[in-house]
Amino acid sequence: MLIIGVESHELTAAEREFLQHPAVAGVILFSRNFASKPQLSELCADIRASSPRPQLICVDQEGGRVQRFRDGFAKLPCLERFGELARTDSASALALAREHAFLMASEIIASGLDLSFAPVADLGRGNLAIGNRAFAADPATVAMFIESYVAGMHDAGMAATLKHFPGHGSVLEDTHFDQAVDSRPYSEIAMADLPPFTAGLRAGADAVMMAHVVYPQVAPDPAGYSPHWIGKVLKSELGFTGVVFSDDIGMAAAESAGGIAARIVQHISAGCDAVLACPPACVADAVAAMPVREYPRSRLAGLFAAKPMVWDTLAGDARYRSALKCMADLEQV
Repeated sequence: MLIIGVESHELTAAEREFLQHPAVAGVILFSRNFASKPQLSELCADIRASSPRPQLICVDQEGGRVQRFRDGFAKLPCLERFGELARTDSASALALAREHAFLMASEIIASGLDLSFAPVADLGRGNLAIGNRAFAADPATVAMFIESYVAGMHDAGMAATLKHFPGHGSVLEDTHFDQAVDSRPYSEIAMADLPPFTAGLRAGADAVMMAHVVYPQVAPDPAGYSPHWIGKVLKSELGFTGVVFSDDIGMAAAESAGGIAARIVQHISAGCDAVLACPPACVADAVAAMPVREYPRSRLAGLFAAKPMVWDTLAGDARYRSALKCMADLEQV
């Protein structure tokens, strides 16, 4: 199945046609798709009305520099801020992280979307793509925050997606622009990078997004193309039965598999349930690569928003107002 990107604030005729294809199971939105809260809600409604099948509408609304919707939304601190607070008051930092998750998820659901791909379970160890998107460098610290964040998202009725398995934080390269190779043995990866993911799975995380990083001492292909990482480690050893997403096939590190069709085939063959085709320029090729047949869309059923709401209702919610104040106060500290 595919999760596709769209060009702008309104659907094009071609995008409406893509949404007819049985392989298209969702849409991921970006800043380019946002002008205002009313426009965003209208776009989401149009996406759903334009498809004969349910569409999972997604975004990356992590906070900090990765916050696609800003005007009219809470200003969300980056996750690293909570790791810094934990050095002096871990209990308060964990509570605030849970409220951050609740606030983020509530606003996304109120806008008509289902899912924000969060939380980042990577370690903050200098990766150019991750940086302050991570809670901390220490695995145990990140693990406890992941549990809290998953709980906060679930409080709001949103599924949680751990990313980027098995850990993107311990290499330098940004996989949007470069190939990334992590040469450590599995024993080191298991000790350092996996604990936040295992903590998230214990907390009931619903989905996992794979990394485009190669771990050559473990398997020859990037993790998202690897039956070893998905089938053996994630599913067999860690017991994960939820949804597996690829990262974006438009990223430079995804090119190792070949063209768009080859990338999709390798992701699906490795065990991914849904493949992200985010750049509009690659969507036509991605859709053309998928046979016209029925797909196991029931795999995604648990990822749709569990507590639909609207902005007017949210504004009157006491916990929402409290979380909003907590994040505003945090900005002043």
